[in-house]
Parts: sequence; C-alpha cells; structure tokens
Amino acid sequence: MWDAVAEVGEGEELRARLVAAKLATETQIAQGIAEQTGYTFVDLSGLTMTAEVIGAVPAALCRRYRLIPIERGRRSLTIGMVDPTDLIAIDDISTATELNIRPAVVAVDALNTAFSRFLRSDEELSDLSEQIGESAIADGSSSTESIEDTADDAPIVRFVNLLISQAISDRASDIHIEPGEKQLTVRYRIDGVLHEMQRADRAIQDGVISRLKIMASVDIAERRKPQDGRLSVHHDGRQIDLRLATLPTVWGEKIVMRILDSSAQSLTMSDLRFSIRNEQRFRGAITRPHGMVLVTGPTGSGKSTTLYTALNTVANPRINVITVEDPVEYRMAGINQVQVNVRAGMTFQAALRSILRSDPDVVLVGEIRDQETATISIEAALTGHLVLSTLHTNDAPSALTRLVEIGCEPFLVGTALSAVVAQRLARRLCVKCREAYTETTEVLGSVKFPHNPLDPPVLYRAVGCSDCSGTGYRGRVALHEVMEVTEALEGLVVGHATGTELRQAALEDGMVPLRDDGFNKVLEGVTTIEEVLRVSI
Repeated sequence: MWDAVAEVGEGEELRARLVAAKLATETQIAQGIAEQTGYTFVDLSGLTMTAEVIGAVPAALCRRYRLIPIERGRRSLTIGMVDPTDLIAIDDISTATELNIRPAVVAVDALNTAFSRFLRSDEELSDLSEQIGESAIADGSSSTESIEDTADDAPIVRFVNLLISQAISDRASDIHIEPGEKQLTVRYRIDGVLHEMQRADRAIQDGVISRLKIMASVDIAERRKPQDGRLSVHHDGRQIDLRLATLPTVWGEKIVMRILDSSAQSLTMSDLRFSIRNEQRFRGAITRPHGMVLVTGPTGSGKSTTLYTALNTVANPRINVITVEDPVEYRMAGINQVQVNVRAGMTFQAALRSILRSDPDVVLVGEIRDQETATISIEAALTGHLVLSTLHTNDAPSALTRLVEIGCEPFLVGTALSAVVAQRLARRLCVKCREAYTETTEVLGSVKFPHNPLDPPVLYRAVGCSDCSGTGYRGRVALHEVMEVTEALEGLVVGHATGTELRQAALEDGMVPLRDDGFNKVLEGVTTIEEVLRVSI
C-alpha cells in the first residue's frame, strides 16, 4: 500500500496523502525524515520556548521557510524544520542571525500549533502599514487605482493576507476593518468578544478596502451602498471561505468578514455538549419522520452549527435533504442547498414552494422571518416532512408566541412543532491554566447557584497563559434549553396563553432553563459563573 501511495505524489503531496489515508501521523513522518537524514527529531509539544529564542529569527522568515527557533547557544541556533535539507533556508537564517544554524526535524502539525502560539503577525503588519503609508504619501495618492495590477508580493497584498491568516490562526469568527478620521482599526472577534488587533495609518485605507473588494468580486467603484461578497483563501493546506459585507460610513467603507469554519460540517452530537436529558429530547425530535424543530437565539449563538449537526445526524443516501438559506454558510456534500436571491425572485417563500414540489424528506429553512415563510414551513411539517429552522427569540417558550404573533394559526403551531431549542455560547475555560477555587456562599446565593452551604462546590476561574493569549478562555461551549411541545403546551397555545404561562408549563414538563444548564457546565469546570451570567437571561 505504501508503494501505491508513493506512486501518486512526492514531497508535500505525498505527506498529505499518507496522513489522509491514515498510514502515518505527522509525528511518524517527521521521525522517519530525522532517521533518514541523520538529524535529531524534536517534539515541540513538550518544549518550553521563550520569547528571546523565538525572536532570534524574524517571523516573516519563519513562515516563509516553515521553521522555528528552538534553542540558542552563544554562537549557535537550533531551529526546528519540516525539511532539514533546505540549504537555502539555512543559509538565509544564518545570514540574518549571524549564528551557526543547527537543523532539527519537527512535525508539521506541531509547527503550525507553535506558529499560532508564538509567532504573531502584529509587528510585521505594523511594518507593512508603514511601508504602504509612506509609498502612498510619496505618490501623493492612494493605491486604489493600481490595486488590480498589484503583484502578489506587494505590501498591500501581504498586509491583507497577513490580516486574514492571523485571524484564522487566532480562531477569530469575524474580522472588522473600520475606517476612522486618522487611523484604520482592525478588530477580531474571538470567542464572541471583540479584540483590537491593529491600528494603521489612514493612508492605507483605500488600498486595503479595494484589495478585499477585488478578492470578494464586488464592485470597487461603488462606495455609496452596502455590498456582499464571498472569497476563499488557503491557510495551512486547507481552504477557508469568508463572507464579506461592506457598509458606507462617514469616514469610508467599513468591512466585516465572517470566517466560515467548515469544521461545523463534521460535528457530531457529542460535540454540541448537550446534557444527557437535553440530547435525548433533541434526538427524539430530529429523528421523527415529520414535524418542526426550531433553534432560537441571538445572532452568533451557534444556531446554524446546531442545525448542520442535526442534518449530519439524520442525512443519509436514502432521504432527500434540501436547504434554503441566506446566505449558504457551510457547503455540504450530498445535500441540495439553495441560495436566496431576492433580485432574481428567489425568496424564502418562492424557494420553499419549489422545494415542496421536489419530493423532500428533510427541509432546512435558514430563518423564519415573516408570516408566509412560517405558514409554508408549518404546513410542510404537517404534511409529512421534517422541517428544521431558526427563529430570533430569547427563550424556547417564546417561539410559540412569536409564531402566533407573526400570524400563524395557534392550532397549527401546537400541532406542527416537535421541539424548540434555545441556546447561547459561553467562553470555554482554558484547561491548561484554569485555577480551582471555592466561591463564598454569599456570592453563590446572590446568583441562585445551586449549592450546599455546608459543602460549597469546587469551581474554576480564568487565569491566562500563552495557549489562550492571556485571556483564560479558549473556544466556546453552548448552553441549551430544550423544550418538547407536549399536549399540555398545545392546549395552552390554542387557548392563547401568555409567554409566562407557557414557560411555567414547560418547566413543569422537565425543561432545564438556560442558566441552570450553564451552571451545570460551571460545576463540570467547562466555563465560569461570570460567563453564564453574561450570556444567559
């Protein structure tokens, strides 16, 4: 089998094929290269690396040649390399550092992790912004006119590419590029919180914005109205899609790019971190042959991820799955995905009517926004289809009243709905630096945290380390509120019950509120009380 793989590639291609075929891990490949070349293999995961050693080689050279400094002597520097036989890289590093270079072999995945932890682009971005600003001042104009003819190694192109690659490395979900009176500000949304990453001279603003608009195939001459586009970039051997939106402001066009992480396509139900009871209820609803399942919550609360995970769970070659979305965020194989296009007449309503004539088994509606979409979706659920959709409400019981307020008949709402999931995303504690502590009973009592005053629970709080960029958090976890629509709830909906009455009935039926689900995750050491209070009601 090894020979068969070797016949179809060499170098990076062969490495990728070996790993994809699970014939070898990156570590095993690196150990093989070390044995073949006679160099030492170094495991970066167990190595303590200081800023002084890392700073011995400029970050740009580390990325260009795929290497990282490991240990520094008086006149020598040990560097971890993917390819220790790259003499050009060794010569350039030796010239730049004026040190004797000692190559060692490291695994590709460990090197990428080290890059994201230790090699930030901030300094290089600052240098590039200065170069661009100086050239713009020298020319007496912005770089907008010549941006289409810009070479790949031009400062403006490198600046934009570094912005995007650093955001992906930092696990950002959005990139905000905001023009100001004197400066251009770049902010990343990481784990749901915005962080300012870069301030650059206003002289580079037009060039950066035009470059991004060209990459997203939108009209660079149109600056008076909002535009939407999509672009793809390659990062660490994988393709990343970004959705771009422009917004004219008083100081120029603001650009927001949503980084669409395709990993949501491969999530399993266990990755969603439902409690056992909530997962049973949710699985029961999505495995029924018909009915409607709604996921509610504010923008950015992970509703699409939950729905796509549900699709992954139920989709198979024996059923026909069709989605209608605005926009299509994650592209999945084996599923028919329809993009809303209002100008062409492809609205949610028009798409849904056509979909129901296409013999679907499962229909995913990106969002219920109006009466017509809601009515068609409910009718589809009542005529033998499983319908998955999202709605903007604060909690699960409010979805019932919202559908009635939109204009749907109460008796249809109660009959069609199988379950409603309300969710929020809280930041997940970094497991490498979290700290155990015991909270006072006064504080626990003030937030109604379930506890025994005689035996207070051991909780964890955020500390901060290099692995989490000093924030104390790394990644996010969902808090859920899963409500089954029982006969009791159906009767209350038909009787035009208030939201308070519906919530009380749901709680009596065993629904666990969002905040209580969050507190359970605090007891598990996954997140903190502060995070649960920040995102829940």
